[in-house]
Order: sequence, then C-alpha cells, then structure tokens
Amino acid sequence: MSARSRPGATAWLLAVYVFLYVPILCLIVFSFTAGEITTQFDGFSLRWYAELARDAELIDAVLLSLRVGALAATAAVVVGTAAAFVLARFGRYPGSAAFAGMTTAPMVMPEVVIGLSLVLLFTHPLFAFLGGRGVAAIWAAHTTLCTAYVTVLVQSRLREMDRSLEEAALDLGCPPFKVFFVITVPVIAPALMAGWLLAFTLSMDDFVLAAMLSDPGSTTLPVLVFARLHHGLKPEINALATVIVAVVSLAVVVANRAMLSAQRTRAAALRHAAGISPGSVSAVTLSHPDMRR
Repeated sequence: MSARSRPGATAWLLAVYVFLYVPILCLIVFSFTAGEITTQFDGFSLRWYAELARDAELIDAVLLSLRVGALAATAAVVVGTAAAFVLARFGRYPGSAAFAGMTTAPMVMPEVVIGLSLVLLFTHPLFAFLGGRGVAAIWAAHTTLCTAYVTVLVQSRLREMDRSLEEAALDLGCPPFKVFFVITVPVIAPALMAGWLLAFTLSMDDFVLAAMLSDPGSTTLPVLVFARLHHGLKPEINALATVIVAVVSLAVVVANRAMLSAQRTRAAALRHAAGISPGSVSAVTLSHPDMRR
C-alpha cells in the first residue's frame, strides 16, 4: 500500500469501527439511565441492574440459552470433529460427495427450512418418543446448524496439519486411537476452541429455530426479547446486554491468551526437538509412557 492511499484506508477503517461499536457504547451508556426510555439518558442510576436481578423470567431465559448453547456447542464439536476427520483423511469413497454435501448443507440452507423439517420431525405421531417441542428439540436444531461450521473449521486445520507427527508415532508403535488424542487433538486444539466458541455464539444468537421449536416452558433469550419488543423494551434489556458484552469480552481475551500461550508452547517444543539428534529423538519417544503403551 502506498503512503498516499494509507490515510484513506485508515479513515475507512475508523469509520467501520465507529459504525460497529458506537451503538454498543450507546447501549452501555443508556443501561445506566434513571428513566424508563431505552434511548434517553436521564441521569446516572443502577436502577435497571437491580430490576434485571429481580426479573426471574429474563434470568431463566438467559440460563436456558446458556445451557442450550453450551450443550449444542459441545455436541457440535464432537460430531463436527468426527465428520471433519472423515472428510480430510478418508479420501474418496462411494458416497463421499453426498456426505460432504449433507455435512455443509445447514450452512447454506435457510433456517426456516431446517426449522420446519425439525418441527415436522418432533411433532409427528411416529416420533412422539422424542418429546415434541421443547429444550431437546432446540438443542437438536442448534447442534445440526453448528456442526456444519465446526466441520469446516476443523477440516481446514486437519488439511494443514503436518501428518509426519502422526506417522512417526504410529511407526513407534502408538495405537491409532491414542495417536488421535495424544498428537492430533493437541495440534488442532485452537480450531476446536474456535469452533466451540462460534457454535456457542450461533446458538445464543439464534431466533428462528428457537421460535419454531420452543414451547411455553422453553423460551430462550432471543425469543423472549422479541416477545417483549411488542410491549416496549425497558432499559433492563440494555443492562442485560451490557453484562453479556462484558462477559463475552472477558471470555474472548482469556481464550485469545490461552491460544497464544499454546502456540508459544508448541513453538518452544519444536525448537527444542530441532536441537535433538534423530537417534536421541527415537530414544526419548520410546521412553515416553504415552508412546510406549
């Protein structure tokens, strides 16, 4: 980039950040208002944080969304990692193209179509044992949606991974199942963490699937906020959003520091291994209890 175009690019970048983050900053400021209008500041007060603490319906919706999000993200990481391993390592086989298409279909398919198909599934008399609409149905829908994103993330990391590490462990007698957990999983751990966080965010943010599959006892936060929108939102919604922004920001910082620490640890281990002769590498590896079993 030339020096002449650099000020323009900087100004454009600043404009984008202002467009994205000024509304969030305004939301945080208005959460401390003493009045009852969500877009007007009438003096500093913690009134709406106290109201939020007493709103049992809103707290229940938040806890349900957190629970469903954590369960859906965990299930999506497990299923998505298995699917990514098949797509990245098994090569071509009969039906591989169809499997790849079905795995990524939820990413491009409208959520209304996914929700309608799952409504028909969970409400059909032949599948009454599934329990109908409710928390389980929402969890299944979110897992279906999030698995596609996790699969893409993990698959790309597996394709970039140096397979010589796995091959060396196999040559030294380590069982394939143990190689996966001792070698493969630590290497792709950043992709697994990123996939979990992305799946959790998608689950927390989803409205269409949750609205179509919820019942009176399983109202998630987006569904409840949309329902209250018809009666007029109060600044306690701003207070809740401020708490969520603070928690998410803290989680992102902690996750980023953990990934950077893991990368530094791997880089140090590779530098240390590069300074060991091939003969001593074999001796050290054979003496390692994880490789010997």
